[in-house]
Amino acid sequence: MTIKVGDRIPTGVLKELGPAGAPTVVSSAEIFAGSRVVLFSCPGAFTPKSTEQQVPSYLNNADEVISLGVDAIVCISVNDAFVMDAWGKACGVGDKIRMLADGHCEFHTSMGLEMDCTRFTLGFRNQRFSMIVDDGIVTHLNVEEPGGYAVSDASVIVEQLRQTH
Repeated sequence: MTIKVGDRIPTGVLKELGPAGAPTVVSSAEIFAGSRVVLFSCPGAFTPKSTEQQVPSYLNNADEVISLGVDAIVCISVNDAFVMDAWGKACGVGDKIRMLADGHCEFHTSMGLEMDCTRFTLGFRNQRFSMIVDDGIVTHLNVEEPGGYAVSDASVIVEQLRQTH
């Protein structure tokens, strides 16, 4: 079953590269509890649509997103923490976007937002989506059609935030 507006974000474990250069465990509770978070997900690091459109849209709109009452912008993809860190550096996200890894697609699967890419020899990946999460509760959810990029752009999130600010 796919997560929907009004649902609580499931408990899950993600990873990010820590200051010592080793992957560190980050719980979803730590990310979402008591905070308003914009979460977006890309099917793969360094893929053209994600790198050339989706990540830059959030980077270019980060200041406005934060000014509209958001505590953090988080990008999650089915990659390892080393790849997510390198991708964040390549995209120049700095401290504006937190780049987290869901290496085995477990967090996305718990939300029902995984996609089977085994026919492409890519295993399981995540769908492209964006959401606004307020204290662990999904308030807005934008899931793309396979291959699409129309509703998970930062401009959609900014408009949703303006309506609720």
